Amino acid sequence: MYGRRLATVEEIIALVSPDSEQELSTLESWADGQEIPVHVVEVGDDIDPVYTPEREYLGVTLGGDGTYLEGVRQFSPKQIPILGVNAGTLAFLASISPSELTDALDETVRGGATVDRRQQLHVEADGVDCTGINDVMIEHEPPENPVDRKITRLQVFADGEFVGEYEGSGLAVSTPTGSTGVSLSAGGPVHFPVNNASLQIVPLQTHRMGVRPLIVDADTTIEVVSNGPASLLVDGGRSHAQLEAEDVVTVGGADTSALVVNTSYDDDFFTSISEKLGWSVRENRHDRGDDHLVGGTDSDPGTDVVRQAKQVAEDAAKAAGEALRELHGQTESVEYKSDKSDIVTEADYKADNIITTVIENEFPDHGIRSEESDERVGSSEYTWLVDPLDGTGNFAHGNPNYSISIALLEDESPVMGVVYAPETDEMFAGIEGDGATLDGMPISTTDRASLDECMLLSGYDPNGAFLSHCYQETRGVRSLGSAALSLCFLASGSADALWEYDTYPWDVAAGIVIAREAGATVTNADGDPYDPIAAHETRNELVGSNGPVHEALLRHLDGEQDLQTTQQSSAD
Repeated sequence: MYGRRLATVEEIIALVSPDSEQELSTLESWADGQEIPVHVVEVGDDIDPVYTPEREYLGVTLGGDGTYLEGVRQFSPKQIPILGVNAGTLAFLASISPSELTDALDETVRGGATVDRRQQLHVEADGVDCTGINDVMIEHEPPENPVDRKITRLQVFADGEFVGEYEGSGLAVSTPTGSTGVSLSAGGPVHFPVNNASLQIVPLQTHRMGVRPLIVDADTTIEVVSNGPASLLVDGGRSHAQLEAEDVVTVGGADTSALVVNTSYDDDFFTSISEKLGWSVRENRHDRGDDHLVGGTDSDPGTDVVRQAKQVAEDAAKAAGEALRELHGQTESVEYKSDKSDIVTEADYKADNIITTVIENEFPDHGIRSEESDERVGSSEYTWLVDPLDGTGNFAHGNPNYSISIALLEDESPVMGVVYAPETDEMFAGIEGDGATLDGMPISTTDRASLDECMLLSGYDPNGAFLSHCYQETRGVRSLGSAALSLCFLASGSADALWEYDTYPWDVAAGIVIAREAGATVTNADGDPYDPIAAHETRNELVGSNGPVHEALLRHLDGEQDLQTTQQSSAD
């Protein structure tokens, strides 16, 4: 879900081929209007002098597929998404036309583009250590004497297991993206390249009819041993070497994917191969488009807004979750508290910036209240409550129990909630009156009716009274450190009840929608309906349960409060 992160692009690096002056002028004029700096790098030069790791970049290539491949080589290791503009003649990878450049850029920085992860391959041999997005070819060297041998024998191993000996002109190892090139010409299958982690071995002009293409997982280590001189080409010659007898070529999936930006101004994959490769299954047929999909309904317009908001919230949470995962991994290797604090601050900022920017782009008249930024007052009845990082302490210590919480209020009443757990990739969601889901599947609370059968969750417990008073009477008390996640675990049946010592609206609003829609009862400690939005001038307890044990839990808590009062009086 990297696409929504593009809404927070801070700078552009443009890799420019010769004769792309007009396209560059268009790009720079557009970027100037957006107040986005553009760093121009000529093809053949390195992007390192203009790259700063802490910034959010968009990579733009202006040229043909050769320029695009050079962009892949330089941008991919830094995980910079790539938008390819076809300023050349014929291009398959760079597919944005110059006339649609500004429209495609507008869509991209609004977060409306998608980003495909394309599998790359990594090649090692004598004189070669590189990555490629298309293919590696190992071919026989033409003999000086025309009567000498014109074929080569290549022994192939997959994860150390002997595959066999290929006899012919050579072989190609291709990625899914490269499957439409040399591999297809040699009889290999076409792969749908989006999020496809595989490699294929395709013989070139084999002398044996029974030899067929072989598809392996990208984690497989492929070793090719040549029995004589051969040439090695990566991505059509961007890297190359001459092999001698017994040289070993090692090919496997690269550690990083290429992040390919796709807008509505790009042809989709099957349209491209239909037009450029004669994909005959579409011959004499029109594109069905979305005609086969179920159409809209005549439902209440307000409901449509809330449903659209749910999708936007899920997209924003996924995009922010990617940024949090990247930074979360750094906390485990940081030794000093001050450095950890810097990472957490950056995580809060990045996640908040992604989420609020996406919401502003999609709903410019909505208000936004976030724990991490100033309130934005909207002109509509809708307001968003955002906690970009619930469970900051967990995050800082490398603990996976943190979450992103996004709620929508209609006239100050929560009507939609999304809670995303980045480390487990779990998406909890709920709409008032529509039920609650986990990763799109309906969820509901448990039906246990006795406290001694129940697992409880608690939040901050300042003197340990809740833990000590409830642990023996139940099947245990656990503290997650994220109120939003606790409410979702109650909703999904992973716990039967919970208690929170103190709460804030952005911590619990989304989780309360999800929990209630899953069947939970949520009140304050007095048993009155819990209002997550009311101004909290004093401590605000939250009690949630599956319903059947709620009254028993309240009575139990009332006894605990009496015990705490007695303990406090004795201490005085």
